[in-house]
Amino acid sequence: MNVIWSVFVLLSVICAVALGNTENLSKAFVDSAADAVQLLLTLAGVMCLWSGLMKIAERSGLNALVARLFSPALRRLFPRLERDSAAFEAISMNISANLLGLGNTATPLGLRAMKELHRLDGGDTASDEMVIFVVMNTASLQLMPTTLGMLRGTYGSAAPFEILAPVWISSACALTVALVIAVTGNRIAAHRRERICR
Repeated sequence: MNVIWSVFVLLSVICAVALGNTENLSKAFVDSAADAVQLLLTLAGVMCLWSGLMKIAERSGLNALVARLFSPALRRLFPRLERDSAAFEAISMNISANLLGLGNTATPLGLRAMKELHRLDGGDTASDEMVIFVVMNTASLQLMPTTLGMLRGTYGSAAPFEILAPVWISSACALTVALVIAVTGNRIAAHRRERICR
């Protein structure tokens, strides 16, 4: 990605110089830098708020309640995990953050979940549980796209959360397709391992 963005910037400079449009290019650089800082501060505030709320949920025991709530679905996807394990709890909290559309807040929870899954498996390659979790985290279901709504509001949208229905449909479809592919792939891989062992 760094190479792609560097090429875009370089091409923009070359085109601006070739077309004699360096004044607009300079103005765009300054304006976009100011916008980036403002956006960063706005996002930082939202992230601090929700990270704090997640920490309160963790210390108050709400995460155990959330884990119990997601238990029926997650036990089918992660049959080897104990319901009271640290990995199960971290996965539940990550899903909660993703449901609220808090992708950046969900990241540390996702890293903790992967660490716990790796500790349980201990292998050098990704376990089936790790694959399923990465898929769920990437193609996450969002009930309340908080970050996206906040960005739309920042840029002047009169109804920043009018996108709820499309977000629900697209995220549900993405998660369903991704899970079907991941589960099918895991089963095929397990079948091949069994054949090799025989």
